[in-house]
Amino acid sequence: MKSSRLLSILLLLQTHERMTSQELARRLEVSSRTILRDITALSAAGVPIYTERGRGGAIVLDHRARLDVSRLDPHELQLLSVAGLDESLLEQIGLHAVHVRTQQKLTAVAARKQTSAALPLPEVLHVDPSGWFTAEQELDVAGLLTAARNRQRIRLRYRRSGENSGQWVVADPYGLVNKAGSWYLVADTDSQPRMFNTSRIEARELLTDSAVLRPGCDLRSVWQELLTSFQSAPGIEVHAQLRSTRLDLARRILRGRMIRIDGYEDEWTHIVVHYPDVESVRQLLQFGDHIRILRPAAAVVRFREIAAQIVQFHSAQSPADYRGQHY
Repeated sequence: MKSSRLLSILLLLQTHERMTSQELARRLEVSSRTILRDITALSAAGVPIYTERGRGGAIVLDHRARLDVSRLDPHELQLLSVAGLDESLLEQIGLHAVHVRTQQKLTAVAARKQTSAALPLPEVLHVDPSGWFTAEQELDVAGLLTAARNRQRIRLRYRRSGENSGQWVVADPYGLVNKAGSWYLVADTDSQPRMFNTSRIEARELLTDSAVLRPGCDLRSVWQELLTSFQSAPGIEVHAQLRSTRLDLARRILRGRMIRIDGYEDEWTHIVVHYPDVESVRQLLQFGDHIRILRPAAAVVRFREIAAQIVQFHSAQSPADYRGQHY
């Protein structure tokens, strides 16, 4: 994430005062050209940072703009390591107040020397991690985060997708991941990796037992393990023709499920959608007559069956059945 890398550059220069682009590139595992672009972006945002050319040259942060980290408390220092999270996400995990204090201190330092008439970066840059057309959910995940930080075992009543009620399960938490505006608890159950969508956690109980985590594993490695298993999981690829005027809508609705666009014509676009099973093809019904399912045959048949069931249901209803109903 670029915002996180920009902060890392500032913190490294905060510590070392001057570093070469090669040193920064090695530390942050990017190219020197990327570092130079980042320096230009920081300078344009009003950060008093500059480059010294020639032999012995380096990237330098003006000492008058350096932050005295001794003025940050331990919670504020830890917050810098997760910089880039939206304020609403920080509020959900109970760190909003710490974020406000840290931001006030950083803003005070940035205001000591304004080297450009350009507006401050926060006034012209806003990141909204929430998806389109999604209802706001009041999520209380601070307790889950506390359990993960304390390496504490959790007992959860979790409802799987498509089920009416949840089942109790004991989880050993690694931590929380926010993906596309949704929070996921990453944990082991019976030494097997698993992710829990926090919106389907019906109840939780913190146990006195310490979490038993697999040796050599951490949040990032287990999350990557889960993503890899999902990507290689069996499923079906549904080929369809979508009316071209609905392509932008499909990108928002299908998101990662639309794995590629194979062909584009004036009126119709050939798309490929990945689903875990043929039953999931019902999601495409919302495109109505703007989509044509081409293959596989099982997806075509199931799509027609579901569409026929919907038509049959509504055909059986009389006008009186809908009278007084509001949609």
